[in-house]
This record gives sequence, C-alpha cells and structure tokens, in this order.
Amino acid sequence: MNATTMRVEFFTFNDEVWCRSENGTSKLQASSEIVRVIYEKVSEFYPDAFKALNKEYANLMDEKYKRFRIVNRFLKCNFGIIDQTLDLNDQGKFRFECVQCPLRGECKYENVICNPKFDSQISDAELRVLRLLYHGKSREDIADALRLSPKTVNNHIWNAYTRIGVHTLGEFIEYANSHNLFNDERM
Repeated sequence: MNATTMRVEFFTFNDEVWCRSENGTSKLQASSEIVRVIYEKVSEFYPDAFKALNKEYANLMDEKYKRFRIVNRFLKCNFGIIDQTLDLNDQGKFRFECVQCPLRGECKYENVICNPKFDSQISDAELRVLRLLYHGKSREDIADALRLSPKTVNNHIWNAYTRIGVHTLGEFIEYANSHNLFNDERM
C-alpha cells in the first residue's frame, strides 16, 4: 500500500488518532504502513513542519516510536474531525482541516505543524503569479499588477504547472487547496 492507493479519513477520539478506510476503522499504530507513508510525505513536502516535529521529539531514542509520534502529532494538528471527505485521497493528497486547538494563538508551532506550508519547489516569482491566478485574476491583470509581460506571466504559469504536475487551472486550484499552498490566506 502506498500514498496513491490509500483513501483515509483521520480523526481524534479520546485524544488518540484513528484511521477510517475501506478496510475499517482502527487506532493509529506505530507499526502501521500509514505511519511510514505519512512520515515520508511530511518529510518530503512539509519540511518546516518536519523540522519542527523532529526538534520536538529529538529526545526519543527509539526511531520507530519517534516516527510514530511525529506522524501522530501531524495528524492531530491537521485532521481531527470525522466527516465524509477523505483527508488522504486516492491521489495521495491531503485535505487539511482547521482543528480546534486550545493553544490556538499561542502555540509556537501554529502555521508550522498545523496548517503547514507545502514546499512545492515553485520559485518566488512563479508563486506571486500563481497567487493572483488562484484568486481569480486573468493573465492580463496579473501582468499589469506585477509589471510583467504577458509572455513572462505565461512562462511562470507553465513552468510552475510543469513542476507540480498539473495541466489546467482547475487542476491547479485543486492542487493548491489540497497542498495548502496558500495557507496564509485561508485563516
């Protein structure tokens, strides 16, 4: 089983993370395949969250248990609500939730571990263009707003789309939402 075949809903019950999939519902276990998959996704695509989580659990000597605690915390901070929308879909993409946290506003890891920023390898220039595109601006409006030529705007969009593996505006919007690309604008 890998991230592209898992379809999972995560939720917290009695302060423990649970997973609901086609195979049933079970409490998150340190030895489960889902821990390995989520750990890899966090380390690859959410480097700031991964660094903070590793710092938080640096004193744990048992590597298997440390990975479990990292994944458990990441899931608790981002997927606490049980609903009908999968938190990890069949394309291996997360759908983040705004989890009610008693430390909201004072946690040093707010918008780092919870509501993490996706590392898309998109350049800052491309990201500026994509942010406006995401908010519904036309390519011409983007060129005017950023004082770029229309050709440069198109090049930035094409380069970014190629890097993240999307082909259409609809796919990009879905990608941006599922990867929390503009998380600073969602709260």
